[in-house]
Amino acid sequence: MAAEKLRGSDFEAKVLRSDLPVLVDFWADWCGPCKMLSPVVAEIAEEAKDFKVYAVNVDEEPELASRYGIRSIPSLLVFKNGEIAKQSVGVIPKEQILELLK
Repeated sequence: MAAEKLRGSDFEAKVLRSDLPVLVDFWADWCGPCKMLSPVVAEIAEEAKDFKVYAVNVDEEPELASRYGIRSIPSLLVFKNGEIAKQSVGVIPKEQILELLK
């Protein structure tokens, strides 16, 4: 199961107001590295117990990408208590993604 696609209208409720940490994957269909990272994010989403995982397509949600300064994709942002706690740009291994969530 892939990470749930997130729309800008749901961002505040699902990410900023979440009681759990949230991993947000900013990606696009045309992005080769995004396609490499996507199965890893999907695997993490399936295993997620104490955090949530969402995906934001930057072509469909350019205002969200702009609000969070996304200039390169894939970009992973970890939100805790409504704030960006950690972030990563590019393809990284699953272990490093899980490390971001700690």
